[in-house]
Amino acid sequence: MRLGQHAFGDDEALMMAIVNRTPDSFFDKGATWAENAAFARVAEVVAQGAEIVDIGGIKAAPGAEISAAEEKDRVVDFVARVRETYPDLVISVDTWRAEVGAAVCAAGADVLNDAWGGADPELVDVAAQYDAAIVCTHTGGVTPRTRPYRIEYDDVVASAIADTVAYAERALAAGVARESIVIDPAHDFGKNTFHSLEVTRRLEEMVATGWPVLVSLSNKDFVGETLGLEVGERLLGTLAATSVCALAGARIYRVHQVVETRQTVDMVWSIAGRRPPLRAIRGLQ
Repeated sequence: MRLGQHAFGDDEALMMAIVNRTPDSFFDKGATWAENAAFARVAEVVAQGAEIVDIGGIKAAPGAEISAAEEKDRVVDFVARVRETYPDLVISVDTWRAEVGAAVCAAGADVLNDAWGGADPELVDVAAQYDAAIVCTHTGGVTPRTRPYRIEYDDVVASAIADTVAYAERALAAGVARESIVIDPAHDFGKNTFHSLEVTRRLEEMVATGWPVLVSLSNKDFVGETLGLEVGERLLGTLAATSVCALAGARIYRVHQVVETRQTVDMVWSIAGRRPPLRAIRGLQ
């Protein structure tokens, strides 16, 4: 897998730490809205071992209209600052707009994380132009920044596979390198809680497509609804879902809590035989 100029082996699971340049994000409530606070968050997650930071300028939920110009104001200069300070860090930007994608790639971004399933068809052309990676998500065709309402699938996993693979193939045809294309079932996006639970349970089917799989599980509503917990109380449920996805072979984990997720994924990958223990002397000496 190659994310921009950064290459990773098949035996590596990657942490993608969330950095919100928004005043109204659902989890941190704007804690990293100010640029210096966001930059401190980058420093924190780098120190915790995150290989990727995912910078977003608009929260996913409905809210105030944010123009492309305002989104760029929130993220472009910040991407440039992070790139200058952390040349070896993978920088991802959470955007569905090609105009924003081009600006952040010019500033040093490596990955375009399209959470809205190709709503702007020109985003793949931007990724190809800048030799950037792209994350292809499944949203069931919902409009960006809207919540699903009574959405139905004959088979949600079949839909997720069909849509993300089609998006991946479109990116490939546009000129994006095969090793730079990632698919994401997009838990909660265009899905109710039952859909997200089924996607988690059957994630192995997405992994079997051969495209690297990213999962964004952290503190999502499907965890909260399943356990009856509010935002801020969902870590254990998130880690349980993470364990299932890790066993299935997901490669990238978009997270709020880096350390806890890393330990969970490393343990599961070791159980699965994909990662050796760091120290194994018990019964040997």
